[in-house]
Amino acid sequence: MGLFLLDSMEQALGGQASPASAVRMLPTYVGSIPHGTEQGDFVVLELGATGASLRVLWVTLMGTGGHRMEPRSQEFVIPPEVMLGPGQQLFDFAAHCLSEFLDALPVGKQGLQLGFSFSFPCHQTGLDRSTLISWTKGFRCSGVEGHDVVHLLRDAIKRHGAYNIDVVAVVNDTVGTMMGCEPGVGPCEVGLVVDTGTNACYMEEARHVAVLDEDRGRVCVSVEWGSFGDDGVLGPMLTIFDHALDRESLNPGAQRFEKMIGGLYLGELVRLVLVHLAQRGVLFGGCTSPALLSRGSILLEHVAEMEDPWAGAARVHALLQDLGLNVGASDVELVQYVCAAVFTRAARLCAAALAAVLSRLQHSREQQILQIAVATGGRVFEQHPSFLSILQETVMLLTPECDVSFIPSVDGGGRGVAMVTAVAARLAAHRHLLEETLAPFQLNHEQLAAVQAQMREAMVKGLRGEASSLRMLPTYVRATPDGSGKDVCFVLRMWPRALDSREGPGLDHPLTCPTLQLFDHIVDCIVDFQQKQGLSGQSLPLGFTFSFPCRQLGLDQGILLNWTKGFSASDCEGQDIVCLLREAIGRRQAVELNVVAIVNDTVGTMMSCGYEDPRCEVGLIVGTGTNACYMEELRNVAAVAGDSGQMCINMEWGAFGDDGSLGLLRTCFDASVDQASINPGKQSFEKMISGMYLGEIVRHILLHLTSLGVLFRGQQTQRLQTRDIFKTKFLSEIESDSLALRQVRAILEDLGLSLTSDDALMVLEVCQAVSQRAAQLCGAGVAAVVEKIRENRGLEELTVSIGVDGTLYKLHPHFSSLVAATVRELAPRCVVTFLQSEDGSGKGAALVTAVACRLAQMARV
Repeated sequence: MGLFLLDSMEQALGGQASPASAVRMLPTYVGSIPHGTEQGDFVVLELGATGASLRVLWVTLMGTGGHRMEPRSQEFVIPPEVMLGPGQQLFDFAAHCLSEFLDALPVGKQGLQLGFSFSFPCHQTGLDRSTLISWTKGFRCSGVEGHDVVHLLRDAIKRHGAYNIDVVAVVNDTVGTMMGCEPGVGPCEVGLVVDTGTNACYMEEARHVAVLDEDRGRVCVSVEWGSFGDDGVLGPMLTIFDHALDRESLNPGAQRFEKMIGGLYLGELVRLVLVHLAQRGVLFGGCTSPALLSRGSILLEHVAEMEDPWAGAARVHALLQDLGLNVGASDVELVQYVCAAVFTRAARLCAAALAAVLSRLQHSREQQILQIAVATGGRVFEQHPSFLSILQETVMLLTPECDVSFIPSVDGGGRGVAMVTAVAARLAAHRHLLEETLAPFQLNHEQLAAVQAQMREAMVKGLRGEASSLRMLPTYVRATPDGSGKDVCFVLRMWPRALDSREGPGLDHPLTCPTLQLFDHIVDCIVDFQQKQGLSGQSLPLGFTFSFPCRQLGLDQGILLNWTKGFSASDCEGQDIVCLLREAIGRRQAVELNVVAIVNDTVGTMMSCGYEDPRCEVGLIVGTGTNACYMEELRNVAAVAGDSGQMCINMEWGAFGDDGSLGLLRTCFDASVDQASINPGKQSFEKMISGMYLGEIVRHILLHLTSLGVLFRGQQTQRLQTRDIFKTKFLSEIESDSLALRQVRAILEDLGLSLTSDDALMVLEVCQAVSQRAAQLCGAGVAAVVEKIRENRGLEELTVSIGVDGTLYKLHPHFSSLVAATVRELAPRCVVTFLQSEDGSGKGAALVTAVACRLAQMARV
């Protein structure tokens, strides 16, 4: 049976269900379970949870640490003529009961939030929108099926006009049971009700619910399993008594599973069995009675009492005599046996269905052992304790891979309905705080266009030699590769990892040692490489990739302006790097190297891509740091003599905004990251874009949201307060489209963060906001560059390629596409192709060296 139910569940979730589908799998739009901080006063209206009655409750939630307050409630019996009459009459009756209940409370004119428990099959399209599919449990009110029951209730409340009531959520009793589970017992993500009818709900991955078209998060799904078997799959399990009960019901052929389990039907099943046995002479001396032959004469409470071993034979005897039966000595024991058999079958069928739900959860979440709490509710559980014990034993037998705890509902689900309403209010408040926090990161067209204009202005000033946050440094690279070079040369790339002692002769503290020692170590690394490659004694041109800000005076002259990336070698700033290297080569005997060019890594990236595509005239790095270079008209470069030709300009755009021009875009989180950095007030643009800083920005936002109670239940963790704990690579992993929410949670849990699915979704949104802003700012900068090239050349349209390198650009799932989209938006007259470079800085330095050698050779000719 479980396999049939599981298959039916999966079909319904996937939208493949036929009109006669066994289960409906209806999304309830409850997307979050409580986490204990919910508080406030709420009104609950329950309709259909307990058969022919209606209940109104006043529920006060006290939040974390608050003492529990018992809800005040009042039950109203629904007259039969109302249950079977016009729908408006039923909802007017409900509004009247609400007013009568509230009249006894000191409510006044305050606005009230109401949760509506409506325990019938409905098609929900929102938390407060629910259309009745069909009546069950003996209700047959006209004019309601196919209509929104929340709308009908609101109209009735408005007609009554006594109180200001806002219907916030419509919930069935099963969802209310799950949501009312006491916090602290583990994640309660399944609700099970066996009352007049029966149903289950559970938290499903939203991506599996076809009708929602959602990729992230979870949603509570109402299985509506009472209709399981309506398509005939339960045929072999149905007895003659099941068939007889179905024929006499208000809905023959429908709710077949519910009619084997629900409390509305168990007494009737027992009655039919007793009639059958009496007519065959097995019971009551072969005699029946008018009462026994009357439909509905044996109720759920009667069966519970007769089956109860503690009630004693005298109580069973009295109940049977009340039915006008002549009870023999053996009849009591046989009747108890019949009651036990009917209840045991019901409990085991219910367990098999629950096992199917648990198996689905276990497999969809890919957990070896599923630890979960199931909230139980309904009069069958309350009046028949052995039902739960049989259910537990059977579930353990059928799902040994699930560690299940059963938590009884406190007040029949009323508290849970209030909790749904409270959770909705909490989520709305948290959503507002989240959106308010992330709003400064969501840049509009006007803001991006302003960044583009400011960048363009800073470029012009820097080229003229005026005060600017962009240095616009000439690189003395005057041409891009033409693809003809076949030369062999050395490339020396200097960055922190390249000086690791594992990659060459040992040196203690290469980042902070004296200049002389640093460059002697560099030459030792070159000699070591020559020996390993069998190149000792050969004189080859050398290109030096030097990824630090330099003012170049020629292709082979570069004055270090300042160290970055953790370097602080003494007495080096202000000196010619090539001269220092040549002096170190001179100190080493038998080494012949001709240092031809010093190349910035961004320039190297442009040159390496230019070898493959002659239209590549821009280089872009977005990794640990960020920078850009491009081919500028020489006539615009004030620092270099000459009016014809071009020169590659190293923008050093990481410092863009150091003059305060980005002040309006900087957030308090940017300021915090800047103040904690090794260079406060510097590299403003880089600190909003590059991989060294994005993780830290996210961490500061998470700390802020936690302090507001939006994340992690407001509980600060020492781990999250640790600087650099949130690596930028986590943004790439968390934002990956291929990751399910559980994998996002796993990444965050590895950081020691205890979080809910809601927390994981909000962390995802934070990461998306931070990385999107970074990509858009980068795109605005690129747009400024390509537009300047176009205008320099007086073109209506520019076709240009950009060589790109850097782990953030390459590994982040959306960064590159966001940059490209921003460039298209801000520079519509430029057709831009982005080319990813492989080992761009090394290969590019070789190409710069080759171009330099080619130009020198041409000059000699």
